Order: sequence, then structure tokens, then C-alpha cells
Amino acid sequence: MIVKVRVITNCEDNEVVSRIGSVLRVKICAQTNDPKINNILVEYLSEFFEVPLKMVNIIRGAKGREKTVEIIGKTEEELRNLLDSIP
Repeated sequence: MIVKVRVITNCEDNEVVSRIGSVLRVKICAQTNDPKINNILVEYLSEFFEVPLKMVNIIRGAKGREKTVEIIGKTEEELRNLLDSIP
């Protein structure tokens, strides 16, 4: 499944804040210019979607706030149900 992610930095906890259409808004505990922000995001998304770390890949937007992320390791239906549970 391909998911668009909008990253919000400089927060206290990593969390999925909301979903606007098909775009996930995710808070990440890192400075805006931190080179490890993508690694933190991938680790958090693998925990959130309950898939192995290797199953989450940033396809596009590695240097920007808006990223396109591919998540595999679960069926489309399982991932869609998880996304639908986000307010």
C-alpha cells in the first residue's frame, strides 16, 4: 500500500495525529534538519502498522515534509482498516 505522509517535527511524542483524505499527519520527535528523521519515521510507521522495519520504504520526498511511503507485509484490507480507524 502506498501512503502519503506529512511530517510534523519538534514534538514530544511520535504519533499519528490525523488523516486528511489519504494523507497521514505524523508527529516525529526530531529537529527539522535532523538527518535521522527518515529513520525515525520508518521505525515509527513499522511499529504503528505492525510490520517489520524492512517492509516500510520511503519512495519519494526523503528531503521534504511530504513523503510517499510504501508499506508491505500485510494485506491491503488490513492496512486500509487501520487507516480508517484514524480520525
